[in-house]
Amino acid sequence: MRFLKVAKRNWIVLIPACIFAAGLVFISEGSYWLSVSTLDKLASMGEARTAIQALGRSVVDAETGQRGYLVTGRKDYREPYDAALRKIDESFKFLDDYYSKVPPPGGLLAQLHSVTETKLSELALTIQLQEEGKESVAKEILMTDIGKEQMNTIRRLSNEMLAYESRNVVKSRADIYNTLAFSRIGVAALSLISLLALFMYLRQSFLLREQEIALQAMLKQERDRLEVEVVQRTVQLTELAHHLQTAREDERSRLARNLHDDLGSLLTSAKLDAARIKSRLSGTAPETLELLAHLVSTLNSGIALGRRIIEDLRPSALSNLGLVATLEILSREFAEQTGVEVHCTLAPVELQPNAELMIYRLVQEAITNITKYAKAQQVWLTLTVHDGQVDVSVRDDGVGFNTQTKPVSAYGLVGMRYRVEAEGGILTLVSAPGQGTLIQAKLPASILRTAQV
Repeated sequence: MRFLKVAKRNWIVLIPACIFAAGLVFISEGSYWLSVSTLDKLASMGEARTAIQALGRSVVDAETGQRGYLVTGRKDYREPYDAALRKIDESFKFLDDYYSKVPPPGGLLAQLHSVTETKLSELALTIQLQEEGKESVAKEILMTDIGKEQMNTIRRLSNEMLAYESRNVVKSRADIYNTLAFSRIGVAALSLISLLALFMYLRQSFLLREQEIALQAMLKQERDRLEVEVVQRTVQLTELAHHLQTAREDERSRLARNLHDDLGSLLTSAKLDAARIKSRLSGTAPETLELLAHLVSTLNSGIALGRRIIEDLRPSALSNLGLVATLEILSREFAEQTGVEVHCTLAPVELQPNAELMIYRLVQEAITNITKYAKAQQVWLTLTVHDGQVDVSVRDDGVGFNTQTKPVSAYGLVGMRYRVEAEGGILTLVSAPGQGTLIQAKLPASILRTAQV
């Protein structure tokens, strides 16, 4: 599969490579088979030349055996003659088969057949006359020039056939050389074309690589620019979040002061006026006294509501009693309202006002989340100072959640993180389904009140 993917991506190179490879194989195989065929022909030509030469020698041997037999009359002198006849027959069989495919020009084989048969007939006739006792007649035939002319004709025809085969051998050798030369030229040409194609491919690859490097450099530059812009925007958003948090807390403080000063004064004054009216109407108009009592109760409820609103906007205990006492009050009220057992480990620490408010809001938001989602039975609240670093943690044994999955509403956690980071701290959230939740903030020593000194 990987090879197919690579082939699809590089099909422009793959197709010419396959064509060049096929061309090399075609030239190589074609040259091989042409050379093999020509060499086979050369071998057959060599055998034909050998057969022609053997035929000429055999005719001479037959004539020699015939003359020895006629001169001596001994049977052992006839044996070379008989052996030569067998060899002549074998040579003609081979030549007839060989020239049946490519007959020699001018009917040379047919002429050689005819002359050789005539010569062998003459030799057979003299031997027959010798055996019949007609030695003088046989010798007269022997002394004529007929046999000499026939031998000359046989030699001439044999030489012509040998010359014909020699020309074929020369032609076949030339064909082999031409085939080899064509193979060399073809292989060299295809090699040059392959080298040229390789050069073009490498050049194109180099250009593509240069473009890729330039594109990567451009992308890196753009990525670096975007990263710088993201960092700048993040800093701006953090500063904006810090500004909004500060503005909101300032607005809450202003509202708390206004409510405490104006609304509190009005309600208290109204309550005092109602008390004076009640004292003057004592003993008269019971219905009016009952209405005044209800009015005083309503005013007390309004004063209590105003105090709760003021405490929610800006806890007065934080300014009057300090952070530890305020957190203890917050945890106690939470335990009374929900029935959840709260374990507090709060070390006394002097912090900057903004840091105290941030820690209070952090714990308040964590407790609110526990009330809404955790279904916890126990909560552990910790405030410690170690090596000049302030650690605040809120842990519960509730249902927990998967921190890798974005919660439906995560603005409370985001607000916590911005509050902590605005003071130079780090917020850590650890949770898992069924294992509760831990919210921990590590704050620098700069938030300590002694750091200003």
